[in-house]
Amino acid sequence: MSGFVSFVSSGPGDPELLTVKAVNRLQAADAVLFDDLSSGPILSHARKDADLVGVGKRAGRPSPRQDHVSQLLVDYASTGAHVVRLKSGDCGIFGRLEEEITALRQAGIGFEIVPGVTAASAAAAAASIPLTRRLTARRLQFITGHDVTGGLPEDLNMAALADPEATTVVYMGKRTFAALAERLLEAGLPPDTHALVALGVSTPEQSLACHTLGKLPEALRKMDTKAPVLILYGPLADEDLPR
Repeated sequence: MSGFVSFVSSGPGDPELLTVKAVNRLQAADAVLFDDLSSGPILSHARKDADLVGVGKRAGRPSPRQDHVSQLLVDYASTGAHVVRLKSGDCGIFGRLEEEITALRQAGIGFEIVPGVTAASAAAAAASIPLTRRLTARRLQFITGHDVTGGLPEDLNMAALADPEATTVVYMGKRTFAALAERLLEAGLPPDTHALVALGVSTPEQSLACHTLGKLPEALRKMDTKAPVLILYGPLADEDLPR
């Protein structure tokens, strides 16, 4: 028997940001393998008799190995079950989607991808600003703040990241942003470049704060939070940024 896997994007945390398709897949699933950030009220859409299995990864906490998560997906689907792999944000953005797809393809198991709201879009909406601006921010780029070792990636394109006419969003960058900021300043990005820090976007713990590139590393160092941290910098709409 071979089941089917739906990779479902849960959005950044607010259940109202789920798509209709995401809700439909949750209601039909025999099993839901969910990320830590996709738990709570979002799981209320799952069937009462569905297996709910937490497989999330959080920085600095014990987490299941990726190969174990991938194998668990294969094992459930191999029983003929309809499985939802519930991923936070949009599952195609820094969500380890490729490894899990590879495991399903090797096992001959069908799948689909249900896109959703990524944290960058939710953060900009919460701050009442656009991610792009017609004259000053024609390009938008997403990067991860750490590599598989937990450190700042060594192969970053600094010319692109220091482009003053691009909006850059750094996912999972709290611990490494000081090193990134140093390289950005060396590459010529002005220290007074606008920066926005978004914590726990779209959740009850949401917090937004405006900084500059030069002062942000110290602000992050003093920040004591377990909520996901997202950093946006570039030609943001200064007059609308939260103070």
